[in-house]
Amino acid sequence: MAQEQLVNELEKALLERAEKLAQEYHDRARRARQHILEDAHERLRIREQNEVLAAQAEAERLFRRQIQASELRLKGELDKLRWQLIQSVLHELPARLRNTCKSQDTYMTLLHKLMTQAANNIESTELVAEVNAADLKYLKTRWKDFSADMAPGKRIELAHTPSNCSGGVLLRSKDNRIRIDNSFEGRIERFQGVLLQVITERLFAAEISQRGLFDD
Repeated sequence: MAQEQLVNELEKALLERAEKLAQEYHDRARRARQHILEDAHERLRIREQNEVLAAQAEAERLFRRQIQASELRLKGELDKLRWQLIQSVLHELPARLRNTCKSQDTYMTLLHKLMTQAANNIESTELVAEVNAADLKYLKTRWKDFSADMAPGKRIELAHTPSNCSGGVLLRSKDNRIRIDNSFEGRIERFQGVLLQVITERLFAAEISQRGLFDD
């Protein structure tokens, strides 16, 4: 009887030990599972975060490229507009010059100056002055007095046919070997580089003064 009781107690102790070990392994497995799940969740969170950061970086790169493309397109449009405005000013410049010379006395003083400058730079004593139709009509009866003091020692004739210019004068040697184009159009063409610079620097709103264009 004592032996049977001893066996029962031993079995009971073994069962209790087995249950305790099983519970310990169960707890370990639960903790391991929890750790694995937490690690997996952390890895997933980091992966999602990296994907979000990568998507944000790609979106920012795409946005910057779009901005740069828009800036280049806008710059091209602005450059085109600037050039159109410059060309518009240059195209209208002869008319603006005529408006500045509405006073006959002021314009004739300028014309006299342009002829004198050209005459002094042509190495010939026989010269011909070509002017537009309006100036030709005005100067025909006044030419002798108008040209008297231009270039001592040189003879300047007034051409019988008008030139196709808005103002100023084209002066040439009588043999037509030397020519100085001091017409408005000729001066504008020679000063085009300077005019482009002035117009650009002043944002196309500069007042091109008569003195700045025609004084040497």
